[in-house]
Amino acid sequence: MKKIIGLIFSFSLTFSLNAQTNLTSKDSINVFYDSLFTKLKSDYLYKKEVDWTDVENEIRSNLTQFTNFDNSLSQTTVLFDKIKATHCTLFYKDTSYTVTYNGPTNEDFSEQWINKWVTQPAFEVKVIDNKYGYILMPGIMFTEVSAEIIHNTAQPMYDQIAEIKSKQKLSGWIIDLRFNIGGNIHPMLLALYDFLGDGKMYGTLDINKKLIATAKIKKGKYFDDAEYVSYIVPKGKKMTKSKVALITGIVTASSGEITAIAFKNRKKTIFIGEPTAGQTTTNDFLELPFGVKMAITVGYDCDKNEKFYEKIIPDILLSKKDNFDNLLLDKNIMEAIKWMNEK
Repeated sequence: MKKIIGLIFSFSLTFSLNAQTNLTSKDSINVFYDSLFTKLKSDYLYKKEVDWTDVENEIRSNLTQFTNFDNSLSQTTVLFDKIKATHCTLFYKDTSYTVTYNGPTNEDFSEQWINKWVTQPAFEVKVIDNKYGYILMPGIMFTEVSAEIIHNTAQPMYDQIAEIKSKQKLSGWIIDLRFNIGGNIHPMLLALYDFLGDGKMYGTLDINKKLIATAKIKKGKYFDDAEYVSYIVPKGKKMTKSKVALITGIVTASSGEITAIAFKNRKKTIFIGEPTAGQTTTNDFLELPFGVKMAITVGYDCDKNEKFYEKIIPDILLSKKDNFDNLLLDKNIMEAIKWMNEK
């Protein structure tokens, strides 16, 4: 797999993005959709389940009403709906196009979660009660992908964790994925390298659930199979034997779910919270004509033992028990601390 990109959820709490007008040529529309259909027919995981003649005829017919390229991209949502491409995303200028949203609404979240969400939570590391490390790992999204960008994103996060590791002896660590709606998996796992150590992180399966790719980290260097991706500079001893509690939520998706999958089969690890979104498929990131980029679903995610999970089901199930004003009153974190103190 070249690049792993996760779906960015688009629901009522997200910030709206508006398309911009630019290209107006009918020829541009045809060139673009020719390329899009070619890529989907070639690489899309469920390509054999699609009646491409029927789908393409309908989309091409719909496109006759458009004389503006930007506006024509609205038909990609119709296309994704028809082929059930629930994890594919198209990016153009400031706009992303996915399937018609049919996921959680505000009523599915606690007031505490919503209040935290609207602040656009960023990566955060701190110590709770002088005993427990806390890492909030949100979604990390960027469409310009390079080894340098990944390193420059991952290294500062890793360094914040390493600094606390070097200064305090903790009873365990909590990794909070409740706001991790996807993005680029590489900086997430590089930042958490000390907990995972060297070796396989996760794998990719084909439509027949056969292994086709493996992601690994070795001495801080990240590889997709033999392809070098990026790196962090490790510092101090790893924490592969530390207790780790991962907290998941209903919008923990895609790369957020891969992050959780990477911790499957790790000793001294527990999962707490809500079942995840079920976006456990691998996306490749590719470029299309006229500056359009696309995350296209090409495989299934699996753990290091090649097990596929439709979604992550926590060991301890809790729903709407969040408290981000006082983490020590957050029921998910209370359960994590209780587990860490068990002998």
